[in-house]
Amino acid sequence: MKDGNARPGPPRGYPGPTSGGPIAAPPLRPLRIGLTAAALVAVADQITKYAVFYGVQPPIGGLEVTSFFSLVTVLNTGVSFGLFSSGSPWAPFILTAIAGVVVAALTVWLIQAETRMLSVSLGMLIGGAIGNAIDRLMHGAVMDFVNLHYAGYHWPAFNLADAAISIGAVLMVLDALFVRKK
Repeated sequence: MKDGNARPGPPRGYPGPTSGGPIAAPPLRPLRIGLTAAALVAVADQITKYAVFYGVQPPIGGLEVTSFFSLVTVLNTGVSFGLFSSGSPWAPFILTAIAGVVVAALTVWLIQAETRMLSVSLGMLIGGAIGNAIDRLMHGAVMDFVNLHYAGYHWPAFNLADAAISIGAVLMVLDALFVRKK
């Protein structure tokens, strides 16, 4: 740069307006996108659990919010929908260790994510796993509070972390089926 007022051009290989090429989209930052989603999910999950368990404190039998939605307080010692609920004092530690391995594997995948949707979906899975792992370490069980029901049929109680894991899995499938990889 001989002229002190001259502006540097775009980085080498980056097509920009000065090179005559189209303006390229900013680079994908999968780790930043995914970890932001994970942090938002984990924090929101913990806030909602504490708001319900220590703030609202629904009575036994639940607090009916609508004709199909109630707030309940359920401590789930198993995994999804109470599966593998053994009652062993080691179960929370074993399930947390498994969650840690899963989070590590998902983070490696996140680093290599090629789309924003995949980054967000992996972040939702990671955040949900972390949110539930925090419960297992602090309470020995996962705090569930959402009860959806209709005409006497009840879906098993769940929480925001569980919802994020489910939504993240659906987004991952949609990404694989419909989002074009660059």
